[in-house]
Amino acid sequence: MKILISDAIESVCTELLTSAGFEVDNKPGIKPADLKLIIGGYEALVVRSGTQVTADIIAAGTRLRAIGRAGAGVDNIDVEAATRRGVIVMNTPGGNTVSTAEHTMSLLLSLARNIPQANASLKEGKWDRKKYTGMELYGKTVGIIGLGKIGREVAVRCQSFGMTTIGYDPVLGADVASRQNIELVALEAIYARSDIITVHTPLNDETKNLLGTKTLPLCKQGVRIINCARGGIVDEEAILSSLESGHVGGYALDVFVKEPPGDHPLLKHPHVVATPHLGASTEEAQEKVARQIAEQLSDVLLERGLSGAVNAEVVRSAFRPDLHPFMLLGEKLGRLHAQLMSGKLKRITLAMSGSFPSGSSEAVGAAVLKGIFSHVLTEPVNLVNAPLIAKERGVQLEETTGGESAAYTHLLALTVQTDRERRMFAGTVFGSSLLRLVQCDDYHLEVNPEGHLLFYRNIDRPGMLARVGSELASAGINIGGLALGRDNPGKNALTIVSVDSAIPAAVLGKLEAIEGVYEVRAVSL
Repeated sequence: MKILISDAIESVCTELLTSAGFEVDNKPGIKPADLKLIIGGYEALVVRSGTQVTADIIAAGTRLRAIGRAGAGVDNIDVEAATRRGVIVMNTPGGNTVSTAEHTMSLLLSLARNIPQANASLKEGKWDRKKYTGMELYGKTVGIIGLGKIGREVAVRCQSFGMTTIGYDPVLGADVASRQNIELVALEAIYARSDIITVHTPLNDETKNLLGTKTLPLCKQGVRIINCARGGIVDEEAILSSLESGHVGGYALDVFVKEPPGDHPLLKHPHVVATPHLGASTEEAQEKVARQIAEQLSDVLLERGLSGAVNAEVVRSAFRPDLHPFMLLGEKLGRLHAQLMSGKLKRITLAMSGSFPSGSSEAVGAAVLKGIFSHVLTEPVNLVNAPLIAKERGVQLEETTGGESAAYTHLLALTVQTDRERRMFAGTVFGSSLLRLVQCDDYHLEVNPEGHLLFYRNIDRPGMLARVGSELASAGINIGGLALGRDNPGKNALTIVSVDSAIPAAVLGKLEAIEGVYEVRAVSL
């Protein structure tokens, strides 16, 4: 069997694959057109972040059985296209966890003790000790936003310095956090109590500009902030303004919105420490992921076992024609909850009424968890690891099956309890593949759970929809469909509008300003 490596990767990967009996070709930097021409001759492809594994390349890989990513993110791989063709996509999550956590600590220490600035000054022949007086970490409070693998490793290291560790994570159980000596708190407490704030979350609609114009003023005077996660979680303009006013005492970052950042004003500020996305750039991390992906590929190609697969369960289960639509519906219900829920996740309940194919309960439950976690975690989430992530984080999925639905042959009802609210969404499958959302809390309606959706509640009176439609039209947003549910005429109503494009935050603000319209949310499915 032949394996192609299309990005520069440590030699241990080639050595291990060759010793396992594979024929390995190294072509780092190969052009997409050339890759498409030759990929048909290989059973597996190994990449890092450079190669864009598109649907066209996957389609041309007629013998392709597996794609291995030496790293965590698979944004450069069309996983859906690979899944449709039955190609297993594998990654090496956790391979760079320690390196990124250590880099966070390096930036934290550099920021606290002004090390880069003092070093530069000394090399210029100066001896200015007073100017670079620093801050002790002992006894200080560090607020960790995002308690995935990296966030928890950062907590361990901060505790070794005698720091108080508080953290926020929407899906981590309080008992799990407590066992790691982390006090789980709300975001507001992170801002109010932290001497240092470090972020370790994915970049999505909820976390974009999480530390920005509204939240930075809530932070302690002189707070230091660190971002080794994703550019855009910290609003670059807002942090610069806070640095200039002195409210923020320092900012250390490894990531920018645009990379490379060019002549960025943050790089010129004396209280900024920056590195060029080096979080995972250690010899140990790179060798670790190279070795790990070689071992994983060898195991799967030689049929010895399967690990690190992003879509293996989808390949095995979701391609069952009788099971696939229910798994897809479960994942969409989970994604819907993740985007609409408010507060910290406490309990998930999945009720399956009616007749379902064999094996539905476990597969649909995993799909629900995948839908919820994939929206809120930085680490890759798939059907294989979603139940394990739930267990690690102390999140329980309670499943009930049996009984009949009065209105539907099959009904999935997903209830999510947080510390602030309890919400329920239910859906069904018509025929063999037609998915529909049929209930939101106490409102009954029928919606195709696909694409961009606008949710809002309103007072049930004439003209409300027209005013919302007018604002959307003014923004150039086309309505594709809508559904209305209400409790009693003239009381309250829930409206769900399907639109052809994403709705900007500014437009959502205008909609919420309409008298009688409230709880305006945009969802992408």
